[in-house]
Amino acid sequence: MAIRALPLSRFDHLTYRGNSKQTRYGWLRLTPAFSIHLIADLIRALPPNARVLDPFCGTGTTALVCAEEGIASETTDINPFLLWLGATKAAGYSRIDIAEARKVSDHAVDVVRSSNGTQPWIPALFQIEKWWDSQTLEKIAKIRAVIEEQSGKLSANTSNLLKVAFCRTMIETANVSFGHQSMSFKKADEQMSLAVPMDIAEAVAANWQESTQSVFKAAETPIASQPRFVYCDARNLVKELEREAFDCVITSPPYPNRMSYIRELRPYMYWLGFLEDAKKAGEMDWEAIGGTWGCATSNLMKWEHPADIAVPFEAFPRILAAIANTSALLSRYVEKYFCDMMLHVRDLFDVVKPGGTVHYVVGNSKFYEVVLPVEEIFAALFQSAGFASVKVEAIRKRTSKKELFEYLVSGRK
Repeated sequence: MAIRALPLSRFDHLTYRGNSKQTRYGWLRLTPAFSIHLIADLIRALPPNARVLDPFCGTGTTALVCAEEGIASETTDINPFLLWLGATKAAGYSRIDIAEARKVSDHAVDVVRSSNGTQPWIPALFQIEKWWDSQTLEKIAKIRAVIEEQSGKLSANTSNLLKVAFCRTMIETANVSFGHQSMSFKKADEQMSLAVPMDIAEAVAANWQESTQSVFKAAETPIASQPRFVYCDARNLVKELEREAFDCVITSPPYPNRMSYIRELRPYMYWLGFLEDAKKAGEMDWEAIGGTWGCATSNLMKWEHPADIAVPFEAFPRILAAIANTSALLSRYVEKYFCDMMLHVRDLFDVVKPGGTVHYVVGNSKFYEVVLPVEEIFAALFQSAGFASVKVEAIRKRTSKKELFEYLVSGRK
């Protein structure tokens, strides 16, 4: 299949770099979202009253673009934190919601600067001392305690705005770096080091004020329609979604690069109560497509390829064998990933309207010296499920590895 490359002048236009940190899209730094401009390009030609689906909610980018443009949309995920974040980003906020949030924010600043009070609750995040020094940990825990204490008096919208701002301060004061694709811990000489405890209090207070100011300002942006957020396994869409209901599907599924989204999201999920222990984190990762962290790794080696699924890509067995020459685990990981995606694409066909279109932003991968042509395999999956006019377009180069690109795979029912 020929792959068409998009003009290089559109490189930044079609990547997450175009998503401003000062808008709702930039509220939290998670894994890089795909471009809002790409989504806008794809929805521009949709008919009136069109319905858009994003079956992999992620950071809620598709849902938010549709909400701002007044287009009806639904998005699904099996991660409750991501569904919460997406719904929070796409909600409509009143002046009262924002004014109440400002009052609580100001109170939290006073509490952070105070040396009084009992020891606040701290989550059971494994080796939490690697994330924050004890003084910083106490200060951010005080902010969370203020939000929890006030939650019964606040609207859900106000509480959620404060929680987003807390997550932002929490991660920006952590000893972590985003210099690579996945989150990593900073070296000792890069960590925040201040002379006296009051320095820590002022640093956290300043970060909190900056975070709340940015979040509250972005919350003033009007929302034209309200997306629907659905807890649903992407391998079984017809269980929760209406058949032949969607005119367009725009999504970016987890890439087959063995990066665990649960691992990346741990601090947010522990602090907000979506996770309580490492066992639950591993179990949730195993439930997700592409998860191989915690117990998911051992479960993977016990997994058996379903007899009724054959990935419709001629070179697939040869690719698996080549990866297995170096790692049987990674070969099994790739095999399961595409078996899961085949189940997903089968159900996807059933929820798309006749004439509807699908658009998937995917990235190829490299395991040792074996390049995995993800875009070509997705194109084969679409064709096998019954989609026509399938095409692949190269969007951008992803990393320093010359073989790795991001692609847009599209088709029509």
